[in-house]
Amino acid sequence: MKNKRRQWTRLITSLVMIVIIGISIYLYSKEEAGGEIAQSQPTITPVAAARPSPTVASQAGTQPNRATPSAVAARPSPTVTAQAESRSADFDFYVLNLSWSPDYCASNSGNDPQQCSLGKKLGFVLHGLWPQYDKGYPSDCSTVKLPENIKARFPNLYPSEKLYDHEWEKHGTCSGLTPEGYLALSHKLKDSIAIPASYKAPEQPIRVTSTRLKQDFVASNPGLSESSLAAYCSGSGRFLQELYVCFSTDGKPTSCSKEIHDKAAKSCGSPDFLVRNVR
Repeated sequence: MKNKRRQWTRLITSLVMIVIIGISIYLYSKEEAGGEIAQSQPTITPVAAARPSPTVASQAGTQPNRATPSAVAARPSPTVTAQAESRSADFDFYVLNLSWSPDYCASNSGNDPQQCSLGKKLGFVLHGLWPQYDKGYPSDCSTVKLPENIKARFPNLYPSEKLYDHEWEKHGTCSGLTPEGYLALSHKLKDSIAIPASYKAPEQPIRVTSTRLKQDFVASNPGLSESSLAAYCSGSGRFLQELYVCFSTDGKPTSCSKEIHDKAAKSCGSPDFLVRNVR
């Protein structure tokens, strides 16, 4: 009886040991499997990064078409360009400067034979069309050049070829107009002014007052008023130098600024002045 109990005890003990060993083997196998999975994960991650899903690839493919800050700075939008152009045209009115050629040639005949050669007999000529502020004026607003083919479309607009480039660069670039547009407006406004007969080509000097000169021009140009005209003198007020005619930015006669009238009055301080004769 005792032998049988011992046999059963040994059997049970053996079974327990077998179970324990089995559980240990199972747990050990599971840990090994888990370790293999963990070790394989670093290899999987780079592959996923190197080959993104179709959605990610599609999104990445559209990115070059999106406007980045640097791209916007390099290629301004039409709105930005328009604003830049409007800033260059930001002024209050135009001055059409009609220079009295005999006065200019009295001191520059040797330097400008194109305008001042004997027999030219030029009277009022276009000096320029100048954008103005109520006080002061803009100048040299860009480096855009005046093309030769554009000059050729407006022959004899100025009395001297050198004025084309000078007037465009100093004043025209501030008008907000193209070179052709600026010369076209200059031509239009110049031709809109009728020169009174007594000032077209006087063979003898004329002595007038500033008021009388303005009245003569208003009589020949009903659209003008005396306030839209300003006479400037040379020689400490002794000779007529030029006549300013003021226009709005859309090309209609308008009053000149107080600054222009004050400077004109100071320029022609004498009671009257001499209008030199043509030659």
